[in-house]
Amino acid sequence: MFKVEKSGEISRTNDVLMAKCTTNIPGSPMSVYSFNVDGILIDTGSNSLFNEFKPYFDQTDFDAVYITHFHEDHIGNTAYLQKERGVPTFIHPMSTHLTNKPLRLPKYREIVWGPSEPFTSEALSETFTSRHHTWDVIETPGHTKDHVAFYNRDLGAIFTGDLFIAPKVKLVLIDENILSTLDSLKKIESYDFDDMYCCHAGHVKDAKKSIRLKIEYLEELEGKVLDLAKQGKDVHEITAELFPIPYPIIHVSNTEWSPIHMIRAFLNRG
Repeated sequence: MFKVEKSGEISRTNDVLMAKCTTNIPGSPMSVYSFNVDGILIDTGSNSLFNEFKPYFDQTDFDAVYITHFHEDHIGNTAYLQKERGVPTFIHPMSTHLTNKPLRLPKYREIVWGPSEPFTSEALSETFTSRHHTWDVIETPGHTKDHVAFYNRDLGAIFTGDLFIAPKVKLVLIDENILSTLDSLKKIESYDFDDMYCCHAGHVKDAKKSIRLKIEYLEELEGKVLDLAKQGKDVHEITAELFPIPYPIIHVSNTEWSPIHMIRAFLNRG
């Protein structure tokens, strides 16, 4: 039996107070962030890391919770915060009917991120106001259909949920649309900001450069996929050539996480 180690740390960058909490299954540390800025809380982390997030929740002052998308590592502590604080929670309109029901998860995801209790939610609008600022809600589908980013032009900051994560993505979820992700990256690239806050990478320095690197990586990957297809290789052969490393999560998730989902998307468009 392996031991799962957990940790949490609180830090501040510019006007943003953030919690980084990590579950470390041997060889596979996974971190998730929550952000507090100008009286709003952006994402609530996973329930499996509640004890690590609690010191952060105890010292944060906020009037509302804003969710980037309906995944268990972003909504996991929302029910607790509603019970303790009585604050409203906002999420994409297509997901408000889901939040008040028990969330059914594959077993491996429940083990890593924990179960999520139901909570009430309200639909996001195109903009909202915090204590001192007006925010834009940017539709950024791809990772999920309901994915959004929160943009504060006054602070020159954008909160991108799971849109960015890393410049070179190797695996995606089966229901993720990498083509939509690419379009969403190009959309946010057009906004004026210096600071990007990612729910798995934290504060990303050189934000515009990092986004451009990911766009170029995905476009280059698509070109490679289509070239290999012209050589007569099928989706499995292309995946094996471009992503030869058998990441453990592929087997553990029964291919719910796999590079093959990106390859299929590029082939379907090509």
